[in-house]
Amino acid sequence: MKILVVLPRFPYPLEKGDKLRAYHQIRCLAKNNDVSLFCVSHKPVTDKDIEQLKPYCSSIKVVKPSKITVFFSILKAFFSIDSLQISGYWNTKKIRMEYLRFERKQHPDVLYCQMIRTMEWVKKSKVPKVLDFQDCLSKNVERRMYKAKGLKRKMLHYEFKMLRSCEYDAFSIYDAFTIISRPDRDAIPHRRNDEIAVLPNGVDTSRFYPRTYEKKYDLLFCGNMHYPPNIDATLYLTKEVMPLVWKERPDTTLMLAGANPVSEVRKLQSDRVTVTGWVEDMTDCYAKSKLFVAPMQIGTGLQNKLLEAMAMKLPCITSMLANSALCANEQTQVAVAHTPQDYADKILQLLGDSDKCATLAQNGYEYVLGKYTWDTYNAELEQILNSVRVKN
Repeated sequence: MKILVVLPRFPYPLEKGDKLRAYHQIRCLAKNNDVSLFCVSHKPVTDKDIEQLKPYCSSIKVVKPSKITVFFSILKAFFSIDSLQISGYWNTKKIRMEYLRFERKQHPDVLYCQMIRTMEWVKKSKVPKVLDFQDCLSKNVERRMYKAKGLKRKMLHYEFKMLRSCEYDAFSIYDAFTIISRPDRDAIPHRRNDEIAVLPNGVDTSRFYPRTYEKKYDLLFCGNMHYPPNIDATLYLTKEVMPLVWKERPDTTLMLAGANPVSEVRKLQSDRVTVTGWVEDMTDCYAKSKLFVAPMQIGTGLQNKLLEAMAMKLPCITSMLANSALCANEQTQVAVAHTPQDYADKILQLLGDSDKCATLAQNGYEYVLGKYTWDTYNAELEQILNSVRVKN
């Protein structure tokens, strides 16, 4: 089967969840299929990055719009009736033309497109199409909207309505759909949302496995520090939870690890808080920490950071929002907190009870290894792509 994968970002390096998902899906699909890749990148893609995909892709096309083109596309979007994410940042004439030329050259049997950001490029194609919603973008924006104020809130409200419309329209363009979690599927605004196949992410156990390191940090939170839900969680943890922890345990240390930290995050650096910026190997951060805390208050999808931490046998504390996708047992496999005081109490309890810490870590480890594997879910993805190809 000839599969053309269409992405809104080049899937390497793996500093974002959508890149991680795309990379491992391509890797697994390439075992039995001819996979080609079309994507857009607004950042430089190095030869080293491309080399990471070459073993899995027979052909790779990366389009890089000029900054001037992107600027005018965004400006135009403010006067359109479409989502900024689609009409403004991703939908340029150059990208559409480059895509059509690449598709004609590849003669694919089926398209696998990530996110509705790619919808405008492929909607006129006659090739059978499968869309990976990834998560419910409109719900993500809606949650951010409720925490914003003034003009920013009005802009997010407009983007929320446009994204919901785009998610609805996708059902008239694509032949099948996938998504990361059941809560995200249920949030997609269409009566046929039960047709969306739930394919969670997996964890790469060849990289993320238990290691014996000297524990340099008590707590760890990680993620792309330019992504609003991660910024929000970082500020919540540092400003609302940690003062309560430090009141009882003043020497508690926290590491905030991840690429592109915004100024709000960089300013959190102190004697007790380490802000790392880009980390070449995140496994070192997990291995050097005692607990992993992911107090996600907004956002959607399955948190890869939780899968990775649990696979490395870190006891994890997270929110009900994040666990709604993870679906771990709140009593035995992960600790779920609801308020800053609740987070502080659970952190202090686990730091003070090594036996409870070890039990939670072991249970979480066994849960992730038994449920979240790339090979299992990507085998299902291959079946979906093949069924769409045959049907058409």
